[in-house]
Amino acid sequence: MFCWQCEQTAKGTGCRTSGVCGKDPRTAALQDLLIEAAKGVAVYAHRARQVGGPEARDREVDLGVVEALFTTVTNVNFDPERLARLVVRTAELRDRARGLHEAACAKAGREPERPAGPAALVPAKDVAGLVRQGEAAMIPSRIETLGPDVVGLQELSLYGLKGAAAYVDHAQILGREEPAIYAFFHEALDQLTRPATVPELLGLALRVGEANLKAMELLDAANTGAYGHPVPTKVRINPRKGKAILISGHDLKDLAALLEQTVGTGINVYTHGEMLPAHGYPELHKHPHLAGNCGGAWQDQRREFDEFPGAILMTTNCIQRPKESYQARIFTTGLVAWPGVTHVTGGDFAPVIRAALEAPGFDADGPDRTITVGFGHHAVLGVAGAVVEAVKQGKLRHFFLVGGCDGAETGRNYYTKFAESVPKDCVVLTLACGKFRFNKLEFGDVAGIPRLLDIGQCNDAYSAIRIAGALAEAFGTDVNGLPLSLVLSWYEQKAVAILLTLLHLGIRDIRLGPKLPAFVTPAALQVLVEKFNVMPITTPEQDLAAILGTPA
Repeated sequence: MFCWQCEQTAKGTGCRTSGVCGKDPRTAALQDLLIEAAKGVAVYAHRARQVGGPEARDREVDLGVVEALFTTVTNVNFDPERLARLVVRTAELRDRARGLHEAACAKAGREPERPAGPAALVPAKDVAGLVRQGEAAMIPSRIETLGPDVVGLQELSLYGLKGAAAYVDHAQILGREEPAIYAFFHEALDQLTRPATVPELLGLALRVGEANLKAMELLDAANTGAYGHPVPTKVRINPRKGKAILISGHDLKDLAALLEQTVGTGINVYTHGEMLPAHGYPELHKHPHLAGNCGGAWQDQRREFDEFPGAILMTTNCIQRPKESYQARIFTTGLVAWPGVTHVTGGDFAPVIRAALEAPGFDADGPDRTITVGFGHHAVLGVAGAVVEAVKQGKLRHFFLVGGCDGAETGRNYYTKFAESVPKDCVVLTLACGKFRFNKLEFGDVAGIPRLLDIGQCNDAYSAIRIAGALAEAFGTDVNGLPLSLVLSWYEQKAVAILLTLLHLGIRDIRLGPKLPAFVTPAALQVLVEKFNVMPITTPEQDLAAILGTPA
């Protein structure tokens, strides 16, 4: 196998025997083959649109590509049998996309194309054969043919597409779609099947960032349309006595359904990981049995889930290999899967509820301690005038956006130390699971404004962009002219999509860590440095001194 799509890839170069995430070689090969199958769908879907215009589309084809991409995001689907079925299903969607192309050509009086490569994939008849096909599509073979710079930039765009696909999928589940975004996925994947130069691929990567911005905007509208705009909300971080369900992942619709189905059962529902920001949404917070948040970021789940005395529901990434002690009471839904873990479908969480009722639950209340979430763009922009005035009066010196994906890699304590070291006249904005490195610390206020503002999930980078844009307008500058610095952590492909969005917007001087992506070669990195001054983190002391212009 070969996989280098996450920050923790083995030795900083690539996982070759098994994935650091827990992915085995069969799973890795099937994921690679699923991406090849998705490219095959896109090749024909893109050509259908080229010939027949926007009407030459099939929603199942669109969703199939998005789900294939999302399925291969790190820590989503580890089940070879399910992946094999998805490969076959995606090949069937390729045939439907080919039919769209042929129909459009017939109407236009043109001869349809018969592309080779992924568009001609014929899935093997069994899982072993599919694995062999996936092994033939691995990255090293492309590096031998195309070279590391080209392949690395191809993967940069592909991983950005995977991240954007997650947001598109969440939005469409809530009824928000934009056909033009699906069309771009097809166009981009088609381009990744053809020869391209380094400048062309860099241009494609920035277009992926643009598409991801639209995807995050779509998801923001979907979430706020369904559940209201987040408001600052105190969240209990210790349990209450009683039966319990822990829900992790990102899917707010699953949480809403779970809350409705547990009304009157005596079960308390707790968020975990990226579900923490859900407490800020009025239509979710209104449920009194949404009792609080238990635990932190994804990488600690095996300990936290083991200790949790109830049922656990994984709605999206990041799932890890379950311990035997809780495997019977952890459940997956949506695109998430692990072999041997019960998968629930159709939004019916009765098995989860039964498991919670059978489990002991918490035998006593924990201490009454809270943290505050809900500082989305709607809440922050509501006090933008006060923020601007505090800056003009010299009471508020600088803003730091410190957040992104967390992980188990050594060196991530940098973000804790950095946040702790930020001067008292500065504000820290944070988002995604990287916040768990410091969100239980006491930051206090500055000029009547909380010094720590939790903006939300990773997709709520859209809120950060909205806030930065509004402040730039108020100060008569662009985002790069603001007293704002971005210090980001990354782990998986949604972070790649967000980084590409920031670069698409022309934002410079981003500090990224704990280490730079293995798939970005020195030549490609040099281009990013020259154009955007992207840089690796160093030490909190050195980086703060460089940003604020003070001695280290």
